[in-house]
Amino acid sequence: MVVRFALTPHRVVRILRLDTRAPPCPHRTPTTPNIRTSYHAVTDPGLTRDHNEDTFLVADLASTESQRTSEGSAHDISERGALYLVADGMGGAAAGELASEMAATAIHHHMVETWLGDPEVTAERFTLHLREAVEAANGSIHNYAREHPEVRGMGTTATVAGVWGDRLYLAQIGDSRGYLVRGGEAGQLTRDQSLTQRLVEVGELTEEEAEASERRNIILQALGPDPRVNVDLSWQPLQRGDVLIICSDGLSTMVRRDDIASAVADEPDLRLLCKGLVDLANARGGPDNITIIAVRFDGDDLPDAADAEPGYHELLTTDDRPSLGPTLAFPAVPKPPTTRSGTPRGLVVAAFAVAFCIVVLALVLTR
Repeated sequence: MVVRFALTPHRVVRILRLDTRAPPCPHRTPTTPNIRTSYHAVTDPGLTRDHNEDTFLVADLASTESQRTSEGSAHDISERGALYLVADGMGGAAAGELASEMAATAIHHHMVETWLGDPEVTAERFTLHLREAVEAANGSIHNYAREHPEVRGMGTTATVAGVWGDRLYLAQIGDSRGYLVRGGEAGQLTRDQSLTQRLVEVGELTEEEAEASERRNIILQALGPDPRVNVDLSWQPLQRGDVLIICSDGLSTMVRRDDIASAVADEPDLRLLCKGLVDLANARGGPDNITIIAVRFDGDDLPDAADAEPGYHELLTTDDRPSLGPTLAFPAVPKPPTTRSGTPRGLVVAAFAVAFCIVVLALVLTR
């Protein structure tokens, strides 16, 4: 498959030619679980933006085709699985639109080129290709921006959900989100790569303070600005009736996950569900682009009860390369130096530290 991009003053033009020589793959084998999905996707500019830098993509990975329109449909999960992606571009109108479009197309292209023809059809190979697809998209965007000064600095988030067998695997860059709604409750499947999330993790902010913070839109990692990224991989077992919501922060900053869970419980029609969530975000100000993919899972081979509740479950790919080890986006939290408890030197240091803090506090209070 050959993919080229052209940047015009008003829009991104995607020129896509599919290679019909891609290796054939059966849609179902005797070992393929009987899992059926229905989905709907929508993107909306919001109320304050005059352009839309978000994009989405849905694809059956047994085919070279992808869905880029809002109209959803029902389909069986094939032996090769399915792909659901939301990307939120940044860097200005044209640059942000280009970055998100390049991410979606490059990730799908890589999966088609590598996973579709891989003779080893296993979960390990699926997640390997998923991670490498995101890394390849980052390289493409970074190199394009370096060669085109007019879009230098552009970037995009990416939340990529791959369904293989009865499990969901997610590759995360940035602060778009994935939720799974089950039994009237929504669990967040992804971990925001944002400043406020980092401050929550080190105890500087509560989750409520992070949601209200003016710094909540500062992300620590995106596709494009840097030559390398560290992809956060996670997984989630599925059960019959689960609903996956992937969205840009135009939804998640305005609509809390409890509201998302209530909306899913109240509206079985996925088209109306997406419309209602967009309307709710816009009713609360609509300050950003809003993109949503809603997917419902069913099928005889899905269990009535999965072996893990909805939430973030880190996927460690190897012993020496954890998907979420210390990175530039999430550096390790410094550990306090260890001292031998009860030694005279330790007591002196502790006493000095307490005295110093008292002096500083006294100076502050007397100002």
